Amino acid sequence: MIFKPSQMRSCSFAVIAAALFVAAAIHAQSNVFDVVIRNGRVIDPESRLDAVRTIGIRGGKIAAIGVGALQGKQVINAKGLVVAPGFIDLHAHGQDDENYRIFAQDGVTTALELEIGTDDVPAFYAERQGKALINYGVSAGHIKARMAVMKDGGMLLPLDNAGHSVANEAQIAEIRQHLDRGLAAGALGVGMGLQYTPAASKFEVLEAFRSAAKYRAPVFVHTRSFKETDPGSAVESYMEVIAASAITGAPLHFVHLNSTSLASTPKTLAMVKEARDRGLDVTAEAYPYSAGYTEISSALLDQFVNGPDSDFAKLMLVSTGERLTRATFTANRKPGNMVILFLNTPDMEALAMTSPLTAVASDGRLERGKGHPRTAGTSGRTLGYYVRETKQISLMDAIRKLSLMPAHRLEKLAPAFRNKGRLKVGADADITVFNPSTVIDKSTYQQPALPSVGFRHVLVNGVPVVVDGVVKEGTRPGHGARAPIR
Repeated sequence: MIFKPSQMRSCSFAVIAAALFVAAAIHAQSNVFDVVIRNGRVIDPESRLDAVRTIGIRGGKIAAIGVGALQGKQVINAKGLVVAPGFIDLHAHGQDDENYRIFAQDGVTTALELEIGTDDVPAFYAERQGKALINYGVSAGHIKARMAVMKDGGMLLPLDNAGHSVANEAQIAEIRQHLDRGLAAGALGVGMGLQYTPAASKFEVLEAFRSAAKYRAPVFVHTRSFKETDPGSAVESYMEVIAASAITGAPLHFVHLNSTSLASTPKTLAMVKEARDRGLDVTAEAYPYSAGYTEISSALLDQFVNGPDSDFAKLMLVSTGERLTRATFTANRKPGNMVILFLNTPDMEALAMTSPLTAVASDGRLERGKGHPRTAGTSGRTLGYYVRETKQISLMDAIRKLSLMPAHRLEKLAPAFRNKGRLKVGADADITVFNPSTVIDKSTYQQPALPSVGFRHVLVNGVPVVVDGVVKEGTRPGHGARAPIR
């Protein structure tokens, strides 16, 4: 067949038009995001942005932040709501679906077990891969390594040898091997709970810090005592690990400064500040409750055995809600039984919470709905009580404490955290959307599993896991957050 010139021109125009149509369609499709969060009050603690913006998400990342209209396959109307980086909980013992659900309803997108940790880092991550609602991570636990090496019979915490027996040189070397193995497998640091392992010598503590220093990993420490007087005071306990950090160069993080300091909180905060002012890499965290929570069989509660009868009324058995006596304390002192400890004051709680030195972390764990209200309510209470009701913390600073400060603590060891805790193009789309006028905790010591209210939407790696305040069923977008494997 022979085409006339006029026919050839018509054919060329048709081909060009078709190509332009396809190109336009491709361009239009490329401008459609997976999720768009429209017209929310975007608060980013890194850039200090606080303005109405629209966020476009693609491939689990923040792809655009702007003032124009963005198109999305899914659109979240955030008008009147705050859009913040997803909260990072550095101290979350609850590492299962029950706890991940309640954390998500409190705005948490990453929950990390960094105090007790684990003795098998690869298994921890493998067990949760593809099954977690939110992001997760773990430390190499000194407690757990000690329990393994000394063949302790405890469950969550040491029951016998690991708590009360002094380790010999060979055992200390073996504990170090356990920690080194965990750090090489990508652990986010070394976890240490000296009030649960009081027999651990100061040399053993130093050796654990040396393991962490080898990998430039932080040590997350529950200090040795919260007493007010020497020997064995909170001040002395803080000095012990600040010295270990200074000697070895390992970064140091004090877990729940409020409950390891109690009446000494002004003194321990001053010590943290002075250490930082002199160039030590020292950080701390607090939670917004005056009561603590632990296993009744743990060595932490040995001090009650020979104490006055009146002290037992400060303990509440979680399973029944009853305040204890010497007799009921003794009868219930079995592994697995948990107690609330009413030892602190609201003034010391507030001093720790409002300090610019402290991040916010929950120390949370529920088991079949039983536990401490901090598991369900830490973020809600921070934003509702401390920000809105009492105005002791600004909204920007509260978001910084819940997101950016935890990310900063980890990002030197684990570069993945450079893309968490902030809202910027290229960051992970871990995002919390809440109503600043209504957000509040609802959990109580009697009903600890009541979720916070006001958290309207929560996204993990760009996937909505809380929609209109309700956990989205069948969604498991959480990733393991870990350091590089060596």
